[in-house]
Amino acid sequence: MKKLEESGLTKQEIIQAYRHILMGRRLDERLWQLTRIGKTSFNISGQGHEVGQVAMAMAFQPEKDYFLPYYRDMTACMVWGMTAKDIMLGSLGKEDDPSSHGRQMPNHYGSKEHNIVSHSSTVSTQFPLATGVAYGAQLKKQDYVTLTATGEGSANQGEVQEAMNFAGVKKLPLIFVIENNGYAISVGTDEQYANETMAERGPAYGFPGKRVNGNDFVETYLAFKEVVERARSGKGPALIELMVSRLTSHSADDDHTVYRSKEDIENLKKNDGLLFFEKQLIDEGYLTREEMTDIDTELKKEINKATDEAEEMPEPTADTILDHVYAEK
Repeated sequence: MKKLEESGLTKQEIIQAYRHILMGRRLDERLWQLTRIGKTSFNISGQGHEVGQVAMAMAFQPEKDYFLPYYRDMTACMVWGMTAKDIMLGSLGKEDDPSSHGRQMPNHYGSKEHNIVSHSSTVSTQFPLATGVAYGAQLKKQDYVTLTATGEGSANQGEVQEAMNFAGVKKLPLIFVIENNGYAISVGTDEQYANETMAERGPAYGFPGKRVNGNDFVETYLAFKEVVERARSGKGPALIELMVSRLTSHSADDDHTVYRSKEDIENLKKNDGLLFFEKQLIDEGYLTREEMTDIDTELKKEINKATDEAEEMPEPTADTILDHVYAEK
């Protein structure tokens, strides 16, 4: 693994990255709890993706860049500016939910305030939308970069190929990400695609493609930093294949013990990127174990507060069902 100092980030930025990673994990765990006790209807977990997502998001400028996420991108959305309360409002279907005012199912992240464009339940439809957002930057001669992501299973959808082809032809300031966790629900990669890596698809459409280890914070951050700077300078799109692990079942409606062996699941836990990052922080002198415990305690309090406040918020009423559907004159 690359040393943290090689990232060029300050000690404060590295510690903030850890806070984002740990917040993503702890909030995800809370959402699972709420699903299991019937307080929310659904959850698609990002456990195992957090290190890669934070390193990815930190290479952008969220105050002006656009993000079209997929359903596992909760942690990246929080780096972009969403809060634990924002996420909780969406999961509980509350009126103040910034993603859809309680009209979408959970894990459909969006925030107009933070340049996060929500997506539909049809997987990978965010890709052609992202090309439109990026094309807008080119037409208006603005220097924002657009980021969009999906999983390796849904990357085989036709919309993804159309989006990458258009972006390559127009040399759009757009970064495509395939978060490869090895499973499309219960289907392994050997039945998903025949090419050796997903990254190979980038050059097929006329732009760079690179596979990175999503458990290596610095490797991932530097890879994204390079392609973001390239896109911002007008040199066109890029594809990053982010190799991550899915530590849980596909969703709250799935049971991965049916198609994964006990040994496989145990090995996933041993290769948890969060554990690697914590060890690296300690070994390289950024944080002590005691300081990590203090951060964990602080974040859990924040999640408890967000949960309580979100539960108290009103739900959307029937008379508002057409709000935000049609433009108002």
